[in-house]
Amino acid sequence: MARTHPGPGDRSLGDRGTDILARQDRIPTWSLPWTYLAIIGVGYFFTFYDITDIGFAIPAINTQFHLSSAESLFAALAIGLIGYIVGSLAIGTLADRYGRFRLLLVTILLTAVGSFGDAASQGIVTLTLFRFITGMGVGADLNLVSTYVGELSPAARRGRISVFTFLIGIIGQAVTPFVALGLVPHLHNGWRYLFVIGGVIAVIGLAARFELPESPRWLVLHGRLGEAEGIVARMEETVRRRGITLPPPRPAQVDVSTRGFPVRFLFRRPYSSRLAVFIPMWFLWYIGNYGFLGDAAQLYKAHGLSAGILYLAIGAIGYPVGAAVMAWAADSFERKRLVAASTVVWLVGMLLVGSSVNEGVVIGGSFLASFALGSYLQAAYTFTAESFPTRARATGFAFSDGIGHLGGALGAVVLPIWVADLSFFAGFAIIGVTGLLAGLLALAGPAASRLALEQVST
Repeated sequence: MARTHPGPGDRSLGDRGTDILARQDRIPTWSLPWTYLAIIGVGYFFTFYDITDIGFAIPAINTQFHLSSAESLFAALAIGLIGYIVGSLAIGTLADRYGRFRLLLVTILLTAVGSFGDAASQGIVTLTLFRFITGMGVGADLNLVSTYVGELSPAARRGRISVFTFLIGIIGQAVTPFVALGLVPHLHNGWRYLFVIGGVIAVIGLAARFELPESPRWLVLHGRLGEAEGIVARMEETVRRRGITLPPPRPAQVDVSTRGFPVRFLFRRPYSSRLAVFIPMWFLWYIGNYGFLGDAAQLYKAHGLSAGILYLAIGAIGYPVGAAVMAWAADSFERKRLVAASTVVWLVGMLLVGSSVNEGVVIGGSFLASFALGSYLQAAYTFTAESFPTRARATGFAFSDGIGHLGGALGAVVLPIWVADLSFFAGFAIIGVTGLLAGLLALAGPAASRLALEQVST
């Protein structure tokens, strides 16, 4: 165990920090106010609302700005994904250096500014700018929320608590099609109102986040032991008031040194091997994820499915259903196997959509695709974040998920090409297969369920 400078008495800061983390790790349940999970969920709600709303806004944007589908897709979706990558990498790395709490405020602020800017855009230039800003906030927020919740949750329930928070957020992806259906086809500026709603949600999330504490794990790592001890003492008192008896702490070997920039730790084993798993896993997954979310409404319409938005809206019920199933299963089975299983459901959904036998089959396929998205995403987010050490956890997530989003930019562009050059079925079948390949890669990751973060990340 690495040592830092001596503290009071004869004990080193390393010993004291290890004891603080042992006290936190013995707590068997969520030990902060339950409202904190709702606060985090509000930010998630905006994130998934924004990921979904752009696909429904694009047809109206094309009409008002006189854009081709390729122009709007590049400005609204691809540029947003580039912002996502930049935001996740830059802000994720800063969060490992300067703390989770402060950067969580920055991310939600960026999403609010970006969303209101999207609504006020007067042409392709301003739309491109604000989609980039929105993407930065969304990309970094997904990173930090997964990192933050994982560091505050007990090992035995880390997956379930993370997915519960995600379940609050994924409702945003489920309700967005219905909001879009009520606004975009009926109002000239309906697409603008769609973005305004997202901005308002982000502002609410920003105001609420000031209540959140810093991660004790990050505080210990950076020598702020008094603050960490105070937060852990609050956590212990909360569970005692609930009638829970805490077992004695069991200190583990924990490295509390912080020398060096977070990125450099990722290129040591075992973390370099994990990047080799997670970057292509996310790349392959996002090809289909963003192809489906960004293009499905237009492709359904072009294929003669005139009520495509309605089919997607009904199918979107699968998002919270999938998340709810994963919340039940997250800590009962090994995380990587659950991730892989959800990609099998994704493949079946894409094959049903591609077959377009009738309306019922398309709706069923849309439901299964949404179910797979709802079950895969937070389980895979949690799995990615917990596989890296505290000193570089947000950075490791940023490299994996951020660079992986290049697959999203690719999928949003190539799915319409595959449909046009091959067939409607072939296009959706291909993105079904890329999703399945992501699940197979996940099986090469470490064991994670019900293990302390330090056990997973070493």
